[in-house]
Amino acid sequence: MASFDIVSKVDPQTMDNAVNTARKEIMNRYDFRDTKGSLEYDKKASEVHITMENEMRLQHTEDVLIGKMVKQGLDATALDFSKDHYQSGAMVKKDIKVKAGIDKETSKRIMKIIKDSKLKVSAAIMDEQIRVTGKKIDDLQEVIALMRGNSEEIGMPLQFMNMKS
Repeated sequence: MASFDIVSKVDPQTMDNAVNTARKEIMNRYDFRDTKGSLEYDKKASEVHITMENEMRLQHTEDVLIGKMVKQGLDATALDFSKDHYQSGAMVKKDIKVKAGIDKETSKRIMKIIKDSKLKVSAAIMDEQIRVTGKKIDDLQEVIALMRGNSEEIGMPLQFMNMKS
């Protein structure tokens, strides 16, 4: 039986590179001159911490970060912007979680997409990944194409690993 795994993860080193290049651009931009803000990536907690003087600079920092992530080949949907910013003295702070692993709701959506496709494959949820098995590699490749086509509906970046025949 042929199989592969559907996972969702972000390479921490590549994410660190994207944050560092975004920080350099912010330090060199004229509209951020004399700012006391910061942009940092915590690898252990898998979070990006932004501290700026006002909401406008915070929003521009997020935009720069997304642009640098795309240039590094990372999917910007890996960032969880659901938490609101908060005031900390004279500064505005925001903690952005970098998504790792497929949560239960997304796993159920992926399983439903695979079952609705009527392909002769079986899928099983294994912790934070999904294992898809089938008799033919062609069926597995159709599942990969199906997942790439429905990436907007899924809402998170997916990688396809451990293809075995």
